[in-house]
Amino acid sequence: MTANTTTVAEGFHFLEGPRWHDGRLWFSDFYSYQVYSMLEDGSDLRVEASVPGQPSGLGWLPDGRLLIVSMRDRRILRREPDGSLAVHADLAEHTRGHLNDMVVDGHGRAYVGNFGFDLMGGAPLEPTTLHRADPDGRVTQVADDLWFPNGSGITQENVLVVAETFGNRVSAFDLTDDGELVNRRVWAEFGPLPSDREIGAALSQLVVAGDGACLDVKGGLWIADAIGHRLIRVIEGGTITDEVKPGTPVYACALGGTDGTTLFACAAPDFAEAARKAAKEARMIAIRVPSP
Repeated sequence: MTANTTTVAEGFHFLEGPRWHDGRLWFSDFYSYQVYSMLEDGSDLRVEASVPGQPSGLGWLPDGRLLIVSMRDRRILRREPDGSLAVHADLAEHTRGHLNDMVVDGHGRAYVGNFGFDLMGGAPLEPTTLHRADPDGRVTQVADDLWFPNGSGITQENVLVVAETFGNRVSAFDLTDDGELVNRRVWAEFGPLPSDREIGAALSQLVVAGDGACLDVKGGLWIADAIGHRLIRVIEGGTITDEVKPGTPVYACALGGTDGTTLFACAAPDFAEAARKAAKEARMIAIRVPSP
């Protein structure tokens, strides 16, 4: 689709985890270690939390308290009503590599992925796990053999979908009443699993490197393709119905705005840690789309 792209905010290091909540866009900046929120036009920018462990995925408990993934110390933090941060769940003994993105269901159960290996250190690619953190902080492994689980969503039919960045696919699970993930299947497949575990070689074998993602009301999944400089809308079965090329690499997205039809996307020149720490070239862009 042809779309006009607008920059709504800029001057950040590297943005991830955008979420539309309570009339504001919330997002994390990895290397300023801040969680921000702002109005849809980029005004009224607020620091919502400072997370020295590097913030990523965001979500909310049913009572309105904010949950934040703290990547490096592999914890989920909870912002209390007075603004202080508490450890909601500690996943350090359960995971390998940084924690990553997260989706929180209507019962306050957080489903969070992890890298599974030292991405920035150049370690070889390894499959990893998905964990559930219950409202009481108890941690349970709910899936394995995932190739860099990243952006996730829960459909109106109670299906959890997760983009596997190095898996060339989106996997799906039925979400049971007690929070288990069952009936695993491939929801969308873009190509075979990479045959090489060296990161550069594996990246070259990806058709879609699914990073952050969000669902629309028709069940379409918007995915930021971390290597394709594009945003794609995919439906179950793998058909790409829409493609937006904003002229910049994009790493995560969220639907929001007053009528829900603004697709916000996190843009940056690349995802190299040293380069992004040293510069403030990341920005939040916005594109109008048909389905909220």
